[in-house]
Amino acid sequence: MTGPAPECLLEAFRAYEAALMADDVATLDELFAPGADTLRADGEGVLVGHDRIAEFRATRGGAPGRTLAEVHVRAVDQDSALVVAGTVLDRGGRGLQTQLWQRSADRPGHGGWRITAAHVSVSPPALDARVWRAVGDPLVPPSGDGPLTGQTVAVKDLYAVAGHAVGAGNPARLADAAPEPAHAGAVGRLLGAGAAVRGIARTDEFAYSLAGTNAHYGTPPNPAAPYRVPGGSSSGSASAVALGHATIGLGTDTGGSIRVPAAYQGLYGIRTTHGAVDRSGLLPLAADFDAVGWLTRSPALLAAVGDVLLPAGSSGGGDRLVFLPGLVDSAEPDVRSAVRGWLADAGATELGETLDDLDAWRAAFQTWQGFQAWQAHGPWLADRMDVLGPDVRSRFETAAAIDDDAAGRARALLDTARSRVLDLVGDRVLVLPSAPSVAPLAATGATPELRNATMRLTCLAALAGLPAVSLPVRTGDGLPAGVCLVAAPGRDRALLDLVQEDTRT
Repeated sequence: MTGPAPECLLEAFRAYEAALMADDVATLDELFAPGADTLRADGEGVLVGHDRIAEFRATRGGAPGRTLAEVHVRAVDQDSALVVAGTVLDRGGRGLQTQLWQRSADRPGHGGWRITAAHVSVSPPALDARVWRAVGDPLVPPSGDGPLTGQTVAVKDLYAVAGHAVGAGNPARLADAAPEPAHAGAVGRLLGAGAAVRGIARTDEFAYSLAGTNAHYGTPPNPAAPYRVPGGSSSGSASAVALGHATIGLGTDTGGSIRVPAAYQGLYGIRTTHGAVDRSGLLPLAADFDAVGWLTRSPALLAAVGDVLLPAGSSGGGDRLVFLPGLVDSAEPDVRSAVRGWLADAGATELGETLDDLDAWRAAFQTWQGFQAWQAHGPWLADRMDVLGPDVRSRFETAAAIDDDAAGRARALLDTARSRVLDLVGDRVLVLPSAPSVAPLAATGATPELRNATMRLTCLAALAGLPAVSLPVRTGDGLPAGVCLVAAPGRDRALLDLVQEDTRT
């Protein structure tokens, strides 16, 4: 230790360190100053306020084991001091913590010392296993030159990458799967156009989630909204792009799995017309809804990938933007305001129509999705349900109980819904929120109610097999949200052109 320490400061510091290693949340909360101005920062972002810090700490499961190597104190005055401590991590590598301590006579215990601001840094792992299942420099080199030369791809762990097994976000499935003999169709096209595969990115188990959490591998970070969920199920691909680890995130969208992470992380994303892009080598969730999609940080690259993967030409149609007030107003107030601001700037036309059956359509969508998911994965999962995380297991248990009659009724209602949605969209572009809320805090997660509210919006494009592009907007608090543009089948390129022309993002 260097530098004189004010009275009792080191005792308080050591009490903090001991509590941290013991995951003694109550003592840690006591040693962080109360109030809305207390700060804690690390490589993922800044937490502001004692309550936010306490919420984070209560759910993270403890800090990595470490040993103090050095402690330096610089007193500001008798009641304020800066502590800088170097640590050696049990797993290897070094860490550093910087803390501003302040003393108040009216605070009992620990000599009245409390942390008012803290910053923590540790040696980064060689592989962030929350984001990547496998990664290289590159993992797979391009097979040709073309319009995507120099670009890198994070491939969702549902697509075949030659020589690697498909794990689908589940370690038991990965252990049971054989290496793929050839690339998935979409992967091969990207490699042929000059892109390299940076790695295989994490997904929610079997892509059966919209949150982006994974019970086995953890939650990929959301750099655009720190300490919030990344959105799923293309979570790893989205986080890799938002972090700058890759320029293209190849994913899928069954019920919103491109559009939701795009909204939560401030990215551009497209769900393509159902069947427009080759799905060979893609592990299904619900074949009637599964669509190839991708995420980027710019609209130009989003379109460039479309030039490679989408069929040539377009089905025509206009670019008149329309919206239904009921859909926009179903979003939470901050997202609703951001979307309405975009609509006003874009000169979108309000439609007087309503979708009174939307909740029934959403329920039918989830029933048919579950029925198909069990058809696809039930034979393998039937005696292995314990390998699934709680949320996904619950969905598969529900799916397993759907009988042929219930599935048939759902399918019939979806046929009606598809016709209604196709008529509504026509040759126009329907605008709605990509998700009804900003990304939920990782400490609390997404509730079943939020999942249903999200599916209520995202199922419209999915049940009708329509292309949908999500583009980023910001709420009044600066958090990312998404505006979704939906058009008739085959109008993918028209949507990509429209987004490139937009100057509001």
